Amino acid sequence: MIKVKDLIYTYPGTNKPAINKISFTIEKGEVFGFLGPSGAGKSTVQKILFKLLSGYSGLAEIDGKAVKDQDKTFYEKIGVGFELPNHYLKLTALENLNFFRNFYSSSQDPLLMLKTVGLEKDANKKVSDFSKGMKMRLNFIRSFIHNPDILFLDEPTSGLDPVNSRIIKDIILDLKQQGKTIFITTHQMHDADELCDTVAFLVDGNIMAMDKPQNLKLQYSKRTVEVMVENELTKHEFFLNDLGNNQEFITLVRNKTINTIHSKEASLDDIFIQVTGKTLA
Repeated sequence: MIKVKDLIYTYPGTNKPAINKISFTIEKGEVFGFLGPSGAGKSTVQKILFKLLSGYSGLAEIDGKAVKDQDKTFYEKIGVGFELPNHYLKLTALENLNFFRNFYSSSQDPLLMLKTVGLEKDANKKVSDFSKGMKMRLNFIRSFIHNPDILFLDEPTSGLDPVNSRIIKDIILDLKQQGKTIFITTHQMHDADELCDTVAFLVDGNIMAMDKPQNLKLQYSKRTVEVMVENELTKHEFFLNDLGNNQEFITLVRNKTINTIHSKEASLDDIFIQVTGKTLA
């Protein structure tokens, strides 16, 4: 559904490319994540793909057609959730959705959509009275009110408490089940690990690594298991290879009360730092 090859973009007035010859593909029904700190170039790539930025070099293609050649029907196919909510503050939540749904040939019931993110009781409240989290949820459902095939979501759980973040992530997973193609940018590694089929680490406009989250964790994790035993402060660590024949491990498990046992799998945060030498701050 999305193909990018040797994409380069430099903002006017600067010399250093914000995007430096990156390439990737996103298949239909895939959730793809761009992970990186602020200023890495994540949003720039998305803006090129939904025609907010031009003047790039390289290939940017959606559904088999170059982005620059897409006509106005292109916006029926895509939905965009910006990181910073941009609503008409003097209108109610329902009025905002009704206004935007008029841009499209078909749309979903706005009241039902408000209900999915817990805003049905606030449908007739002016958005100026909304909290940041409420604005983020309204921003999120507005992005797919017209039932697009492709969704671009920029930091979709930013500013949300754990309960509402869970609601948003469940909706994203449901949209994936419906066959939607979803391109997420985030610096929330836990969200990316849970939602994405493929992730790419982006730093200073360059892709430093790209693979399925599980493959990255297998590649960069220590192949050990850590055991904590009751009444002992010392942690016991064993290599996973041939663990079933490790007599010390077998004796420990048979004769001691085990408090915890788990593999030393690296998180995406750990892997990002290991690969890029940078943090997500």
